[in-house]
Amino acid sequence: MENTGQDFIRSRIEEDNANGRFQGRVQTRFPPEPNGFLHLGHAKSICLNFGIASEYGGKCNLRFDDTNPVREEQAYVDAIREDVKWLGGDWEDRQFYASDYFQKLYDYAEELIRRGKAYVDDLSADEIREYRGTLTEPGRESPFRNRPVEENLDLFRRMRAGEFEEGSKVLRAKIDMAAPNLVMRDPTLYRIRKARHHRTCEDWPIYPMYDYAHCLSDSLEGITHSLCTLEFVNNRELYDWILDALGVYHPQQIEFARLNLEYTVLSKRKLIQLVRDGHVAGWDDPRMPTLSGLRRRGVPPAALREFIRRIGVARADSTVEYALLEHCIREELNAKAPRVMAVLDPVRVIIENYPEDQVEEFEMPYHPEDASFGSRMVPFSRELFIERDDFRLDPPPKYHRLSPGAEVRLRHAYLVTCREAIYDSDGNLLELRCVYDPASRGGQSPDGRKVRGTIHWVSAKHALNALIRNYDKLFSVPDPDRAPEGGSFIDNLNPESLQTGEAWLEPALASLSPGETVQFERLGYYCKDPDSLSDMPVFNRTATLRDTWAKLEKKAGA
Repeated sequence: MENTGQDFIRSRIEEDNANGRFQGRVQTRFPPEPNGFLHLGHAKSICLNFGIASEYGGKCNLRFDDTNPVREEQAYVDAIREDVKWLGGDWEDRQFYASDYFQKLYDYAEELIRRGKAYVDDLSADEIREYRGTLTEPGRESPFRNRPVEENLDLFRRMRAGEFEEGSKVLRAKIDMAAPNLVMRDPTLYRIRKARHHRTCEDWPIYPMYDYAHCLSDSLEGITHSLCTLEFVNNRELYDWILDALGVYHPQQIEFARLNLEYTVLSKRKLIQLVRDGHVAGWDDPRMPTLSGLRRRGVPPAALREFIRRIGVARADSTVEYALLEHCIREELNAKAPRVMAVLDPVRVIIENYPEDQVEEFEMPYHPEDASFGSRMVPFSRELFIERDDFRLDPPPKYHRLSPGAEVRLRHAYLVTCREAIYDSDGNLLELRCVYDPASRGGQSPDGRKVRGTIHWVSAKHALNALIRNYDKLFSVPDPDRAPEGGSFIDNLNPESLQTGEAWLEPALASLSPGETVQFERLGYYCKDPDSLSDMPVFNRTATLRDTWAKLEKKAGA
């Protein structure tokens, strides 16, 4: 993983290394909850945690925070593993689960009870919320707060044995119901959940809360720097309290700003709603900001890593322009994607003076600036397809494509001149009648005449028919959460986020594997989709060729 540059987190690590804290070790962790698919926000955390470990000669663990069996599935675990590997994270043999520590966490809870720092409470969830107080008013102590240690131990063990119903009892830390930080007002450590766990099955009827399990899992794994987003800044006080109350090894929690991106929602709850309500085709829909969706769209992992590097690490929340993400994708694909020819909106071209049964092949490079990409042979025949937009009956000034009497270059093939345009009774263009210059093979002018226009084409009799999915932003406004009064982010969905159509491609694309991305010359970058059939490949648009971010940078520097 690439270095994202010096920032306050790296400065803190270097300070800790300089003063000998953690004996110079650096050990981080990426701790996803297996209750959904990873998205761009997780990509920032992956790059940060695995990147820092790599930079400082340390290690990064992959740890699944599987403390809520109601929402967790093995399928999510498998998807998370695939996504982290795809983005470049390597946890080697250090894959852990919070459930690995369930017995140890339970033992720690009993120790807190014995030390008078935890108690079993019979208040309901609503009552606990009511007793907690507000930002301006202190909370009230539960009537069960001062139970004797032995009674608390007995009740907690009976909770462990499954004697009580869900919601009837919880284990709470005994801290301070008047604490300014509401998180510290006797937070819940354990609750009853009689649900099957994807790893431990029915072994446990009680499960630890995230804040309790997380800090102790960090401690048990010897994590040095526990990096998390800003919403956990108030929870750091509880993180420290639990570890200090038990007197165990104490990592350092550091918070950083989460990723916010224009035209995008990164709330897992909202992403689940999009999938559940059928607004998208699934978690890997190429319009989704999930890593699986971006991968299916053809986004290279290196482009995401560069995007994360450029936005950097900050202490304050901000929103990143969508154009920067697009720019990073184009920049990577411009260097790595082979060039091929495809026609998305075809009009037939008949070359009248070309032999009807003749077929030629032209060798064309896959990349104009890198010979290592190799080349392929492209067939050429009397009937071709070109883009409808490459012809104008009445061309505007400086139009260098086909028009009546105009000559253009068919890329790597011949020079052709349009003689006639044929329309139907409704005024729709049906075909163009052209002639070619036999002496211009390879697209070279035999007498030095200037031909300014070059257009792409495919041979009609050899063309591969394909389904094209042109994807755009899922939302039509930069901030989808700013909905009309009484509405929701769903009201800001972009009705034009997916447009489908047929295309005609050069035959070499028949051998392209699903997941491979190419540039359709002059049109954009496209990735072959897993939905592809042998007789009808499917291509998803990854990005257009227009680089709005580069234009913004140029304007800013002007």
